[in-house]
Amino acid sequence: MKEKKTYAELMKSRNTQKGNELDVTMLDVYIQMVLDEALFTRRLTTLTEKINKALDNRDEEAFIALSREYQKLLENT
Repeated sequence: MKEKKTYAELMKSRNTQKGNELDVTMLDVYIQMVLDEALFTRRLTTLTEKINKALDNRDEEAFIALSREYQKLLENT
């Protein structure tokens, strides 16, 4: 004969499963945050290098365009 679980046991089992799903979801959020931060930092570094190169080359148009992009990126954080 099969062992039947009571309603309370089934609900406890179900709540435990939901907790594990929430943990995975939070882990996904943390992973996404780390990736977003890494991409943001890389983009700032790249823009800084391009701005410095534009200054070295005395390229005013490139400098202004890159500086605006850099500023927008910082404003959106």
